Amino acid sequence: MTENRITPSRRTVLTAAPLAAVVLGAAACGDDSSGSDNTSTAANSSPSDSAANSSGDVLTTTSEVPVGGGVVVGDVVVTQASAGDFAAFSTKCPHQGCAVAPKDGKLDCPCHGSEFDLDGSLVHGPATTGLTPVDVQVRGTDVVRA
Repeated sequence: MTENRITPSRRTVLTAAPLAAVVLGAAACGDDSSGSDNTSTAANSSPSDSAANSSGDVLTTTSEVPVGGGVVVGDVVVTQASAGDFAAFSTKCPHQGCAVAPKDGKLDCPCHGSEFDLDGSLVHGPATTGLTPVDVQVRGTDVVRA
């Protein structure tokens, strides 16, 4: 019995390689969650990732969120623009979905350079809108989903 194999031509391989690189590069872009100044990740915070998923659950403590900065907990960034002024937003940049992180008193998208104020509003793009708010409340020393 003879087995027939279809082997791609050199031209097929050479034209498919750049496309594969673009597809793989785009997948990596949305997965960039590198931290920077004034950033704490869920691994460094006491609340667990699962706590960031439902209403009333603790995201972090007030002492973990620096004044003029923020802390990333799972897919949420909790900020404190001024003392006692807590807010939270999705870390997903509205431009192409990369994870934003606190940096130098702003929220920075490391993939394409969009920048947001600690209140989630757009400072400059390529994003065209601000970050998606997440409702939170302070209960004692905990910041919880509202």
